[in-house]
Amino acid sequence: MEKIHAVFNSKFNYLHDIKISPLSRGYTFSDSVYEVIPFYNSKIIAFEKHISRLKKSCSSLNIPINIEKTTNEILELISTSNLRDGYVYYQVSRGVDLIRSHMFDNKISTETFGYVVEYIFKTQTLKVMLCEDLRWQRCDIKSTSLLGNIMSMNNAKDKGCDEVIMHRDNILTEGGASNMFFADDKTIFTPEISTNILPGITRDLLINEIKKAGMKVEEGNYSIDDLVDAKSIWLTSSTKGLAQVIEIFNYDVSLERDHHLFLKCKKIFSEKFFK
Repeated sequence: MEKIHAVFNSKFNYLHDIKISPLSRGYTFSDSVYEVIPFYNSKIIAFEKHISRLKKSCSSLNIPINIEKTTNEILELISTSNLRDGYVYYQVSRGVDLIRSHMFDNKISTETFGYVVEYIFKTQTLKVMLCEDLRWQRCDIKSTSLLGNIMSMNNAKDKGCDEVIMHRDNILTEGGASNMFFADDKTIFTPEISTNILPGITRDLLINEIKKAGMKVEEGNYSIDDLVDAKSIWLTSSTKGLAQVIEIFNYDVSLERDHHLFLKCKKIFSEKFFK
């Protein structure tokens, strides 16, 4: 069995040797947040942005975090792994209760956990399904409360799909584990950040780079009907990069494979972060 480097409450070990209490609030209530920090060719991608978002997620749930210690642990995981390409998963939960209780004790100690694995970053094409957004109303917090995502994504998997595009009352939000973009012949569109949408790091990096390149990108509220004129749709995340949607299982839309705006965005992004 492959030995995966991990850390639990600041103690480094192998993943299979770490034991976590069943009374951890991360286990009983999903009272926890997380980050996925990618690195390519031994270079961490947007590290400060990931750390900032983790700190913000903790603050939103009033979970104390020693951000300096967390930063050092993530860096050490990458260093000791000797991997060139991969990602760190890092989770912060409120801590362990004496007995399960909705009301937490303010004196419990924050619980931290992380591991590092190899990951091959490769071009992906996706078949997706449109579905109602079932998630809680604070999707801007990167919490481990992902049951709505899981239900929708596995329902889509049963229909031969790779991902979902979610909507709330017909207003597009995001993918199950990604942000979404779509384009006509001249303009790139993406749903604007709100409490219904996670501020994706890859999303932010892409918007900044394509604006620098002089391309037209608009953030706003878009409905399912706005996809009728879409020539290209793609999803972004720390592990997907830019993944082209080639089919929507339950919606009639004519998509051009390798549309010129998608290819230009992919080229700009790859040259900036994957060289």
